Amino acid sequence: MDLVHCIYCSASTAPIVSEADLEAILEVSRRNNAKSGITGMLLYRNGSFFQVLEGDRSAVETLFETIDADPRHFRVTKIVIEPIAERAFGSWTMGYPKISSKVLAEIPGLNDFFLRGESYLEIGEGRAKTLLAAFKEERWRLTLS
Repeated sequence: MDLVHCIYCSASTAPIVSEADLEAILEVSRRNNAKSGITGMLLYRNGSFFQVLEGDRSAVETLFETIDADPRHFRVTKIVIEPIAERAFGSWTMGYPKISSKVLAEIPGLNDFFLRGESYLEIGEGRAKTLLAAFKEERWRLTLS
């Protein structure tokens, strides 16, 4: 298996994505990801999404193409796709941590970014990897839904 992770961000076409809408997205994602052997996590903030997908390169690339074509969002930006030695979210078909802006602002290396009210669309590769590392350290497992 050619194990990779893909980190991307996008903007919602809806001005507000409700909790019910997010739950529906997660339900379908979890079911489909389980079938494809994909794991990962999703964050939503200020109309933007940040997602990490992990799995076999071909499965991840196929899923990313599907996501890129989904009309519920735009400005889909692949931040990085690269080989990984092991999964960071191996037990999550699609984790969805509920994190406040205050908690995000407490992550070293991201505090200035989130205090300015930036969305995930401006995160860039360095900060995306910093955010990913914070989740790898399991800081927010208790808030995962």
